[in-house]
Amino acid sequence: MSSAPSVRPSSAAPDTIVLASRIHTLSPGAAPVGAVAVRNGLITAVGDAADARAWRGNATEVIDLGEATLVPGLTDGHSHPVLGLDLASGADLTAVRDLDGLRAALTTAPRTDGWVIGWGLDHNVFGGRPVHREHLEAVLGPDTPAFVRLYDGHSALASGAALRLAGVDGPRAFAQRALIACEPDGTPTGHLIEPAAMDLVVAVMPRRPLAERREALLALLSGMAATGLTGAHVMDAGGDVLELLRGVEAEQALPLRLRLAPWCMPGTDKDGLAELVALQREAGRNWLVGGVKFFMDGTVEGGTAWLEHPDCHGQSRDSFWLDPAAYSEAVHQLHAAGVRTATHAIGDAGVRHVLDTVAALGPNGRMRHRVEHIETLPHAQAARFRELGVIASMQPTHSAYTRADHTDQWSLRLGTERAGRAWICRSLRDAGAVLALGSDWPIAHYDARGVLSYAQLRRHAGTDTPPVAPDQALTPLMALEGFTTHAALAAGEADTAGRIAPGLRADLTALALDPLTADPDELAQSPVPLTMSNGVVTHRLR
Repeated sequence: MSSAPSVRPSSAAPDTIVLASRIHTLSPGAAPVGAVAVRNGLITAVGDAADARAWRGNATEVIDLGEATLVPGLTDGHSHPVLGLDLASGADLTAVRDLDGLRAALTTAPRTDGWVIGWGLDHNVFGGRPVHREHLEAVLGPDTPAFVRLYDGHSALASGAALRLAGVDGPRAFAQRALIACEPDGTPTGHLIEPAAMDLVVAVMPRRPLAERREALLALLSGMAATGLTGAHVMDAGGDVLELLRGVEAEQALPLRLRLAPWCMPGTDKDGLAELVALQREAGRNWLVGGVKFFMDGTVEGGTAWLEHPDCHGQSRDSFWLDPAAYSEAVHQLHAAGVRTATHAIGDAGVRHVLDTVAALGPNGRMRHRVEHIETLPHAQAARFRELGVIASMQPTHSAYTRADHTDQWSLRLGTERAGRAWICRSLRDAGAVLALGSDWPIAHYDARGVLSYAQLRRHAGTDTPPVAPDQALTPLMALEGFTTHAALAAGEADTAGRIAPGLRADLTALALDPLTADPDELAQSPVPLTMSNGVVTHRLR
């Protein structure tokens, strides 16, 4: 007799049957199952091995995973796979730890049309010294255009030659919070803070051809699928992103299902909001536009987070929107049009303003809006997420840029008390909030196994680094839910994804180790026997 009820919506045989010794369906109260049937991108039945034999047709492929564990498809709740191709171009500086290391990396960095480009540089490399172009020019000379992105993605260091090519010769006023850092005499230091300032130089930099970017995107998404990812919430859709996706899908399927949220920047008028609403109709075979992304503030390290009290430099006192009320009005208009929003808010004042904005929407604002990052927040504020039905979206591995002893630049800017409430993932879950987890690639690595592990350890797997705020560690189930059921809730897809149940999308991830019982240090290296997105196998170990 079958140990689990088998539901079969039609008499048609499944395209695929997946067998595994352990299947975590994450459906409350569901009986144990050992088999999943898939047809036309949907799960058509769950049951046991006996059921599977009855379902099987002549053309059905049977994938027997043996001792592996099958879970709902992992979804990265915050990623930039398309924009990130540009952000992560040039020399990879993520391993640089000091100025000597930076000089060595610049010496051997490749050149693109005469430019030296780098990314992922840790703010801690400067040891509290000013972020200044002299560190580039001492190695590259005064005539080499160079542009190095810092790891936060909100700031960069440009050489004098790059600034000259961009026509940047002094301070400027912007319609959004941004800064060209300058000497007292008005000479730019090369430190560019926030997108509006960085974009001045980006506009004159070399860029890879579209065909090359298509190939790079496919390779990147395939790499993501190999870690078990079946989808991602993409927090951008500007420039030629949609054209790029259409071009890829004209030739082959995307390995991940992408849900994109175009940006709404300060100064967006009614016509601009109407365009964002219209974009919600855009979709491809394995991607769609679903939501709008806002920025409420910047970053702690850049001095542009919005804090209730200034940082140790007297900075981080203001919103990214010069008029925070204009942000609230834009959210209200998009909400009235049925559009979900996601707002980057790192500082406590920024998070509070987003919560206040959603509170003004009334009960019909529940589970429609989300806050991204939430790096420092009083524990008492966690309950407001549940009360208001606001979704928290966090990236646990971001705390790896800080140190448990608070000697890093993020912590020093905030001070001990605020640094002590870093990335309060557990407080939010214990308060009953929905918590979607992600990587924010390329700010941190996209490997889903690493994020699952870090969420439990509050340090990178396989290291003896002291954990950052270990009291905020998640349980194994909480971590898995962050990539599955809670990610689906964050996208408004609880009825179509995030669990293994008949009628839901066939997004499946198999891990050699059981993510609910494995040692987190070992989980980060667990082989991934199978990844399936929309019923299509996108990764398989032979």
